[in-house]
Amino acid sequence: MAPWAAAQDQETRLYTRGEARQRIEKLFNQAVLDILSPIKIVDLRVAVVEGEEGGYPPAITIFCDSMGQMDLGWIEKSNVLSVALFEQVAPVSMQAAAYEALASSLNAAVPMIGFADLMEELSAYYWDGSLDDEGAIQTMKEWRGLEDDDIDLDQLPSGVLARRPAWMLAENACPLKRLPNGLAKRIRRLRKARKAMDAVPFGDSAWHCHSDFVLEYFPEYMDYGTLPPMTIVPFDVFAREIDDVARPCMETGFYDIAGLYQLPNPAVVDRWFTSLRLGAELLLAAQDLIDTHPFHP
Repeated sequence: MAPWAAAQDQETRLYTRGEARQRIEKLFNQAVLDILSPIKIVDLRVAVVEGEEGGYPPAITIFCDSMGQMDLGWIEKSNVLSVALFEQVAPVSMQAAAYEALASSLNAAVPMIGFADLMEELSAYYWDGSLDDEGAIQTMKEWRGLEDDDIDLDQLPSGVLARRPAWMLAENACPLKRLPNGLAKRIRRLRKARKAMDAVPFGDSAWHCHSDFVLEYFPEYMDYGTLPPMTIVPFDVFAREIDDVARPCMETGFYDIAGLYQLPNPAVVDRWFTSLRLGAELLLAAQDLIDTHPFHP
């Protein structure tokens, strides 16, 4: 990090080794905060770590310190009297368009459980890999000893799918050309940010991590769960399902690493910062989409 810090430092005096270390940390931390501090929808933390035995270079790690469901603001508000009295509730078609944009973009920067991820976990947890009612019922009878009358229809794949609010369904999303200009502009900004992140090679992205390397830097993750700590699945609708699949992680720890970037030489630090800004732009675009009512410019 020292060559990178020297290029940023405006002071020209000499430092002792201890002072140099403090100066490097201060410059790096400030540069990171300048990029990440405007982001409020998720708590992120950055740390530079050394590899364990094996000759691995230092690495910059992004951690997600948030846990639970992301607040989706106007997107998940229902048209009930207590809400409608104070704020105009957006049509489902607008909510669905915004939710679809978030669901297809956020996981590029933040460890996130979407609905498809939840169904995959439920399939393994409840139905022995099945995603249809017939296979799920067979599994419940064979492995749980249930009879037909004992099976909760809400716990079958069709029952879980049926409980999705209308704003979670992509088929309800309004095309961009029919959305208010402000809302369409914010969705385009989010999609553009996702494309920019997708264009970054895997090895140059601050927001990716090769799972094989994680244990070299954080051996304690051997005992952690494999699920990320955040979701955009509404907890009030799927509380039982989320609790069931997330219980092991609640006991051992979530997989909260958003990115792990190795530093084989000083030249890559600037590439890391370039990629960090791209992820921050995506999160800020998502934040703007969530925080701004669709009828606002």
